[in-house]
Amino acid sequence: MSFGYFLVPNAADPLLETARSAEALGLEYVGIQDHPYQRRFVDTIALSGAILAATSTLRVFPDVACLPLRPPGVLAKTAASLDVLSGGRFELGLGAGAFWDAIEGYGGQRRTPGQALAALGEAIEVIRRLWSGDRGLRFEGEHYHLRGVHSGPLPAHDLGIWVGAYGPRALALTGRLADGWVPSVNADVLRRLPELNERVDGGAVAAGRDPAAVRRVFNVGGTITDGVSEGYLAGPVSQWIDELTVLAAEHRADVLVFGGPPSQLRTFAEQVVPAVRAALP
Repeated sequence: MSFGYFLVPNAADPLLETARSAEALGLEYVGIQDHPYQRRFVDTIALSGAILAATSTLRVFPDVACLPLRPPGVLAKTAASLDVLSGGRFELGLGAGAFWDAIEGYGGQRRTPGQALAALGEAIEVIRRLWSGDRGLRFEGEHYHLRGVHSGPLPAHDLGIWVGAYGPRALALTGRLADGWVPSVNADVLRRLPELNERVDGGAVAAGRDPAAVRRVFNVGGTITDGVSEGYLAGPVSQWIDELTVLAAEHRADVLVFGGPPSQLRTFAEQVVPAVRAALP
C-alpha cells in the first residue's frame, strides 16, 4: 500500500516546498493535475522535472496528462527522459481529454468521445513502441503515426501508463492496455466502484491479462476536520482511516493520493497513513 499527495500546480504556491514536505513525511508519490490552458498553473511536465530534481525518493506522475495537447511521440520521449534523469521515479498518468472548449481554444483538436477514446488507444501504442528500444518504428492510426523513427532513450524502469477513465469503453481499454487506473473517488464514484473495477478487470481478462496487473491509483480529495462528519472524505481522522481502509481492503486500492489542502498534509501522513497501514492484513 502506497500513499501520495495530489498537487495543484498553482504558480503562486510553494510547490517544491510542498513536494519536499510530502517526501520528508514519508509519502511515496506526488500526482500533479494537468490543465495546460489554466493561466494560473505552471506546466505539469516542467514541474515534474523540478520536483524530481528537488527530491531523492519521491515518485511523480501527471494526474493525468492532457493527451489532446501533448502529442504522444514527444510525451513518450519526455516521460522516458524524466525517468532516466530521476533514476526511475516517473510514471505517466494519461487522460483522453476533457474541457474541450479550453483544449480547442489552446490549439488542440476537439474530439467526440469515440474519437478521444480511439486516440487514447493509439497514443498508448505509440508510447509503448517508443519505449521498446526498436528501430525503424512504423504505426499508422487515424489520429497518430510513426514513420521510420527510432526509439530512445529507454526508461530507467518499467515505466507505467496509468489511465484516468470512468466510461465503460474507457475502463475496458484501461484493463486491456494500461498499467494503472486513476479515478478520483467521491461518494458517487464510491457507490459505483465495484462495477467500475469489474469493467477494468473484464478488459484485462478479455486481453489475456491478469487484472491485478492494473494498479488502482485512487485520488481521494477532501478535508480532514476537527469535528463531526460533513460527508464522504470530509470528517475527522478516524473517519478518514475507516474510509481509506475500505478503499484498500474492499476496492483494491494500491495507491491513495490525498487531495486535501497542503496545511493538512502532515495530519494525513502522520495520523491517517500509519493507521490505515496497520488496519490492513
